[in-house]
Amino acid sequence: MEINEYLIKLFQIIKDMESVSLFRERAKLSKTEFALLREVIIEGENGKRIISSELARRLGITRSAVSQLVTKMEKDGVVKRVASPTDRKIAYIELSDESRAVFEAQCAEANDIMDRVVRRMGEERIRELIATYDDFFAALTQVQEEVKKEDAQER
Repeated sequence: MEINEYLIKLFQIIKDMESVSLFRERAKLSKTEFALLREVIIEGENGKRIISSELARRLGITRSAVSQLVTKMEKDGVVKRVASPTDRKIAYIELSDESRAVFEAQCAEANDIMDRVVRRMGEERIRELIATYDDFFAALTQVQEEVKKEDAQER
């Protein structure tokens, strides 16, 4: 395979993976809503709270997109905004009472789908796939750092 063919295939893999859903059609939460809820839960389990700007950074979306998403999820009763007692400009995003159960139910459904994939492919092939991805990502990251250094030296 030529280098350009590798690049084309890599872009196709990325596109395909972005379209993958481990959720059933009836899922209450979208992938982004699920990821947002996961971040809120992770912070809560660490005894912390999270604000919209941090959610935007972690999810790789704009603060405006997070605001729109939180507004929708708040309207749906999934999350709530809680004002900071010390800074009026800050609002923490927290779970509503029922959202933890929704999140856990959707996790169980995603785990079921992943379990089916693992049974179909076999655990060894899945482990190899993950190891190969990890190696690929490490190599790509190293090359990107080398290119940055080269670019800096050319300036």
